[in-house]
Amino acid sequence: MVTIAPYGQWRSPLTAESAAAGSHAPDSARFVGDEVWWAEPVAAERRVALLRSVDGVVEAVLPAPWNVRTAVHEYGGGAWTAIDTAVVFSHLADGRLYRLDGPLLDPVPLTPEVAGVAYGGLVPAGRSVLAIRETHTGDGPSEVERDLVLVPLDASGAVEASAITSVVAGSRFLAQPRISPDGDRIAWIAWDHPNMPWDGTELRVGDLVDGHVESWRTLLGGPRESVLQPEWLPGGGLAAITDRSGWWNLVRVDPDGDAAPVSLLAAERETGGPLWVLGTRWYLPLPDGRILLTSTFGSEDQLLLDPADGSTTVLRSDRSATSWEDLRSGRALLIDQSAVDPESLWSFDVAGGGFTLQRSGVDDLPLDVFPEAELLEVDGVHAVVYGPRNPAFRAPDGELPPFVAFVHGGPTSQAGVRVNPAIAYYTSRGIGVVDVDYGGSTGYGRSYRERLTGRWGVVDVQDVVTVVRGLADRGVADGARLAIEGGSAGGWTVLAALTGTDVFAAGVSRYGVADAVALATDTHDFESRYLDGLIGPYPEAEALYRERAPINHVDGLSAPVLLLQGLDDRIVPPAQSRLFRDALAARHIPHALIEYPGEGHGFRGREAQISSREAALSFYGQVLGFVPPDVPLLPLS
Repeated sequence: MVTIAPYGQWRSPLTAESAAAGSHAPDSARFVGDEVWWAEPVAAERRVALLRSVDGVVEAVLPAPWNVRTAVHEYGGGAWTAIDTAVVFSHLADGRLYRLDGPLLDPVPLTPEVAGVAYGGLVPAGRSVLAIRETHTGDGPSEVERDLVLVPLDASGAVEASAITSVVAGSRFLAQPRISPDGDRIAWIAWDHPNMPWDGTELRVGDLVDGHVESWRTLLGGPRESVLQPEWLPGGGLAAITDRSGWWNLVRVDPDGDAAPVSLLAAERETGGPLWVLGTRWYLPLPDGRILLTSTFGSEDQLLLDPADGSTTVLRSDRSATSWEDLRSGRALLIDQSAVDPESLWSFDVAGGGFTLQRSGVDDLPLDVFPEAELLEVDGVHAVVYGPRNPAFRAPDGELPPFVAFVHGGPTSQAGVRVNPAIAYYTSRGIGVVDVDYGGSTGYGRSYRERLTGRWGVVDVQDVVTVVRGLADRGVADGARLAIEGGSAGGWTVLAALTGTDVFAAGVSRYGVADAVALATDTHDFESRYLDGLIGPYPEAEALYRERAPINHVDGLSAPVLLLQGLDDRIVPPAQSRLFRDALAARHIPHALIEYPGEGHGFRGREAQISSREAALSFYGQVLGFVPPDVPLLPLS
């Protein structure tokens, strides 16, 4: 039986509690011996656990409170790796590396206990593990040094720091190190301020002498070319990703630098993405010379490339967020998601061509109320639309649904098609969602990415407005009940849209940027010069920073705002949300600020995930004119 009820008032089997409990997307995976192990956030324990499956039963191989994360570059990545049947991992609480020789055994420390030192981007290297070491030399967020190091597996580095070999430094940032199969050379990615890795990086190669690189040569890259993921090829030579064509594409590189790069797959599509975390791999060379890779324009194709003749085989289409994780005995591990599959871990049989699900990113969630995804382009702006869906309900004839525009963070990132409980939490109650890939997003080439250069707070706002107005003009959304929601950089766009336009009736900012000057002067090293490209160099462009900052335009605001903030956030500190809260209060605009102790940049704890979802739904109901069932009322000041 189908019940007729207004949009926003549909009862949904997907509760905030079930969404938090049932969501656990794997974030990395490796073969450990003959087993598949993976890392996965556990919201109830506020940690990333290391898991495996035995006879279909998932079990932890590393009990609480061990937390497999790293703070290198603040966003981490590459926090663990496997070497035969052992695992080396970073424990977030102390930043040290540990060796785990088997499930539930006591981890053995490999690095000394030194405050302010972290390791990430781990790669096996014979009897050592290769890592990016980040050393904070002072109290300031930019007082930091980084180098590539070899950490012995025999634990000698835990008691004698000199046992850890510094391989090479020479740049502010380093990533994706790869030692050649013969052990004589090392390739890595390097860049310096003010560039971000999607602006300009260098592919460097150096000779290894007793574990050290005395000199190196730059093979690709520069201030206006982004190079990613070097990999030594089985038949000799080196592969890498470069966007010198305007698109991140795969090329073969001469390690000696004597020959020009040779294209392996030229296309107006992307094999590559923003290097926010250190562990992502967009392609995976196979022993027979073929290459598994991802090719993106909005959504992703997973391809098998044969460089011998340039032919490609499409393995799967309409995917997103693919990371090729590991390879052993003809099986590849990958993590991805799609419009029908939640973010999950798969194995791929290279010979047989079949995919096998190893770990789903959701458990016991009512997928029949999850929405379908539709790719949309409005006046050159890309987006993914998720309409209301709940088989048990329909709206009265003639009613149009409220819509929430999701604004992804970054801003150098991508929405992607996905099965997302946060989206389904709204759509299953009759609230549409449109996920906007505004100018500055990845996945559409460098020129689309650079539409935001110098125009953050302008282009992103214009593009989100273009998309939601397009939905209203098409009769898809109720133009009087449009809302906007985003976190971090997406929160900036939320606040800028609310202060600079009258299109949205409400907005939710999760740890959003309100003051550009404060962000430029009070954030971590990795992003400390990010705004040079998004707005302009600081302090030379200080006037423009103040002009763009939403905190300075609250007089143009009339729509209610919900602010959600973690108190341990080092990237966008709580002062940003409090400043905006004070400005809202001074203007007597309905609002709420909810602060979460122990939460940082992104809510990992179960309580914060539940509270923030329910608070946003109650907030939208009060402002957009519906009463969501079974949700606590959020008091508005």
